[in-house]
Amino acid sequence: MAERRQLRWGRHWPQWARVWVLTWVACVPAWQVATAHEGDEHEHAHAAEPSWPDALYLPTPFPDRICLSITADAAHEIAVTWRTRAANAVSMLEIAVAEGGPDFVGKAERIEGTSSVLKTDLGEARYHEARVQGLEPATRYLYRVGDGEHWSEWCQTETAADGHEPFVFVYFGDAQNDLRSHWSRVVRNAFRDAPRAAFFLHAGDLINRAEADREWGEWFEASGFIHRTLPALATPGNHEMARGDDGGRRLSHHWRPTFALPEQGPAGLEETCYAIDYQGARFVSLNSNEQIAEQSAWLETVLADEAPTWKIVTFHHPIFSSAKGRDNRELREAWQPLFDRLGVDLVLQGHDHTYARSPRLTFQPGSLDEVNLAVGDKRQQTDSGTVYVVSVSGPKMYDLEPQPVMESWATRTQLYQVISVTPESLSYRALNAIGDVHDAFRLERTAEGTTRLINEPR
Repeated sequence: MAERRQLRWGRHWPQWARVWVLTWVACVPAWQVATAHEGDEHEHAHAAEPSWPDALYLPTPFPDRICLSITADAAHEIAVTWRTRAANAVSMLEIAVAEGGPDFVGKAERIEGTSSVLKTDLGEARYHEARVQGLEPATRYLYRVGDGEHWSEWCQTETAADGHEPFVFVYFGDAQNDLRSHWSRVVRNAFRDAPRAAFFLHAGDLINRAEADREWGEWFEASGFIHRTLPALATPGNHEMARGDDGGRRLSHHWRPTFALPEQGPAGLEETCYAIDYQGARFVSLNSNEQIAEQSAWLETVLADEAPTWKIVTFHHPIFSSAKGRDNRELREAWQPLFDRLGVDLVLQGHDHTYARSPRLTFQPGSLDEVNLAVGDKRQQTDSGTVYVVSVSGPKMYDLEPQPVMESWATRTQLYQVISVTPESLSYRALNAIGDVHDAFRLERTAEGTTRLINEPR
């Protein structure tokens, strides 16, 4: 009977049914003994099945954790990652131009992907990656991933336009904690407000424990199908840095299997330090956890170009800390002068579990207290420079003390930011978890080629 159940489980049951049953049987050691050996009798001890709710996040033969990642050539390329059980060694992606009916299936092209096994605290899983190049700009495509027998659903996405065209993206500060129960409503409301967004930008601390597989599973569960259709542009926070065998910090083993981001930047920072152009705007991800000086030199090469209409940078640790008692002075002194000289318009950050948005600021040497003093008595000019934002999307909150460098602020508020970009303007709205506008401003290019900041009513 046990053998018969195992065969039916693997070959006939839909994925939702397997997951549902698994959550009921996960705590019954006898189930593992009965099914793992298909009736063979063994006397040795068996590892306990993961308890609820860990069992919900175990891999199956069917693809899960499917994620589109932003690419360096978003008009002509997509990159997809997904997870299965370790035994599924075949990686396939099928893709076709989207149509209004089902006949596209017969026109789909099959692409072979690559895969590797990742050993996690919940066991082994196989992570797959497929990249499709040579696509048409501003075109809707349908794709699915699998192994030839176990397939995902068909997922729709759209390539970027090849030129300076309007678009919208959504920015999130730290999700980090209680992803399933609390962050889910934030990311889903953001999708409801911006369903045609080009991508979702995550400014670090997507999870709390770098190597906790269940937390990565919760991140995907919370966002549901969203990242199957909208690419992720992600930068690592300190909580994506795990403690290595030497006691130092290193990037989570989950990061690179989970995403397929550009491999640029200084050696050792692949998929964490990179630049992409999207419909006339240049986005740069920096890794504020390590190699600050090396990234400074690299930044000079990617932001010196005057072609982008807008220059937007994201990293985790704030240039101007909003949490009480914090000050990232070393980071500010290394990067803010570069942002001034290279014409960065907007910097999107996390880490401080509060909300704060600056006026346009240029570099002022000294501690954060000294910078605040300069801003407060108008020695710091606010009609030029960069707008800096710190935000939080998850439920973990810190204390905030309003300061002169803050044009707008909030505490104990979960937010997401919807940002609309055109060649002439950048419009920003910060909304709380129920969709109320908390902060809004607009950057406009003037006829003289300068930039003007306009604070808008909430």
